[in-house]
Amino acid sequence: MELTEEIIGKLKHSLATGIPAVARTGIEVLELDRGYVKMRMPFEPNINHVQIMYAGSLFTLAELPGGAIFATSFDSTRFYPIVRDMSIRFRRPAKTDVTVEVRLDEKEAAEIAARAERDGKADYEWECQLKDTTGEVVAITKNIYQLRRIGS
Repeated sequence: MELTEEIIGKLKHSLATGIPAVARTGIEVLELDRGYVKMRMPFEPNINHVQIMYAGSLFTLAELPGGAIFATSFDSTRFYPIVRDMSIRFRRPAKTDVTVEVRLDEKEAAEIAARAERDGKADYEWECQLKDTTGEVVAITKNIYQLRRIGS
């Protein structure tokens, strides 16, 4: 799939609004390209009872790039993704907007797709660093996804 500006715009909108719980967070897709996404979670409306960013919002910000990477790296007519496992380690309170960036290079994506085609499924993973507006890491996640062949 060629990623035209129109397709990128539609994907950004879908990622930010396609799941009602995500839409309520106000998340924004700042950059999107083949195998790359940068997202921002605004501090408001994601403030908890002690005036820091709600842990569930941080988790959402770390999980959502999986959909973006899938949409820009794999053939959705042949495969679908699932989250196999995800863990989060909170390093410091988030008191500002928070961003996350994820990359999956084309060679690795092709290898994952080939394994999923051959075996019916293929695991892949990455680590996310969630950063506040000063660049401080507020949380780190380990994300494990599985690409599944449709019909397997």
